Amino acid sequence: MKQKVTDLRSALELLKSLEGQLVETDVPVEPHAELSGVYRHVGAGGTVMRPTREGPAMIFNNVKGHPDARVLIGLLASRKRVGCLLDERPERLGFLLNRAVEKPIAPVVVPNDEAPCQEVVHLVSDPDFDIRKLVPAPTNTEEDAGPYITMGMCYASDPETGESDVTIHRLCLQSKDEISMYFVPGARHLEVFRQKAEAAGKPLPISLSIGVDPAIEIASCFEPPTTPLGYNELGAAGAIRGEGVKLTRCLTIEEYCIANAEYVIEGELLPGTRCREDQNTNTGKAMPEFPGYTGPANPSLPVIKVKAVTTRKNPIMQTCIGPSEEHVSMAGIPTETSILAMVNRAMPGKLQNVYCASCGGGKYVAVLQFKKTMPSDEGRQRQAALLAFSAFSELKHVFLVDEDVDCFDLSDVMWAMTTRFQADRDIVTIPGVRCHPLDPSNDPSYSPSILDRGIACKAIFDCTVPFDQKARFQRCKFKDVDPAHWVPELFK
Repeated sequence: MKQKVTDLRSALELLKSLEGQLVETDVPVEPHAELSGVYRHVGAGGTVMRPTREGPAMIFNNVKGHPDARVLIGLLASRKRVGCLLDERPERLGFLLNRAVEKPIAPVVVPNDEAPCQEVVHLVSDPDFDIRKLVPAPTNTEEDAGPYITMGMCYASDPETGESDVTIHRLCLQSKDEISMYFVPGARHLEVFRQKAEAAGKPLPISLSIGVDPAIEIASCFEPPTTPLGYNELGAAGAIRGEGVKLTRCLTIEEYCIANAEYVIEGELLPGTRCREDQNTNTGKAMPEFPGYTGPANPSLPVIKVKAVTTRKNPIMQTCIGPSEEHVSMAGIPTETSILAMVNRAMPGKLQNVYCASCGGGKYVAVLQFKKTMPSDEGRQRQAALLAFSAFSELKHVFLVDEDVDCFDLSDVMWAMTTRFQADRDIVTIPGVRCHPLDPSNDPSYSPSILDRGIACKAIFDCTVPFDQKARFQRCKFKDVDPAHWVPELFK
């Protein structure tokens, strides 16, 4: 019987039963740069500088300076592993999430004494309270601004409507009881809540839950328009599992947290308070981000004043490397869902699948597998690309391929681009469109055509065969057999 996943620990038990999906080490490791440096070689993948590879998740059982904690990295750094954890075929994950978004199951609240996340309580009033000692947040590189929480489920509520939301943000430990919080420009839900609270001169209660069911981590990465303001992504996580996510009341603030998290940090976003992200290092750098570059330190970020840290007994800290395949899974699969939903509403049955590729960090590049069945479908593939840009504003490049091309295999996509694409007729450029500020080429210093940081020239690469020429572009037809009959050890 397959292990049921309800939290991080049950997810790890499932991975232990699967060959090659989880490794552990008892060798001491330094959380400052060394831990991430090790995992770069073990399984980071994504846009991490080579040499790297896609490999197993990894648990470090002996983290220097944190004798009572373990650190997990790379849980979602494989699409195959995500499929196992969500009980769905990897190529169908976008469809699973689409169903979940359309039919959410609301979270449920459990009493505090039923919440594992509050088995151990550390209050800011404790004389030795220091989040840097309580939370083993790694520093990814030696030039980072500081230790970062990269997998914190940030949960807060609209001070006017009471509607709640969960998202993941860049969180840097700045002092014993302060954390800086980075918001990508564009008014994401928690930023709207924070702005409303600040306008009223009030702090915004916020909980940071670390080490949770991976369904929550994936669902938390949805963005508008798929999940508009007022949509709580925990409902989509609940739909994935078929039951509501369990929340419990925080102990020191008027907010909820995820009941079975490994760590919970309770605090308040302070109105009118800002700090420089690299105030402790002066490196000018923040941390490695998904495009494969280290983001610049922000000169002025909102501050969370920490009130308490609660944990499970023997907690497991979960982290990720920003440019790794883990970000591709968390950002890319919800983006695929958004594109599938948008295009299928406009032209049902035409879009066969979508892959938000590793080379774009799950955000910048999408491959759309499109099926033309009649002459009037010619041109609709490009309409689908335009809809993809509408579904996800941070998307930069769309590759269009036919149904006989595996959109998840970039070698196959490049084959289509080589044999079914002519640059002078099959590139569509859309200049001057808002994209994402972490792409260093989206900057006026790169090109005078770019008016502001974060603006890009988006592009469609149409690698589909014109409908009236499909007979000329038939792939070689090999006999379809079951290879397991001959080599069962390779096709278990």
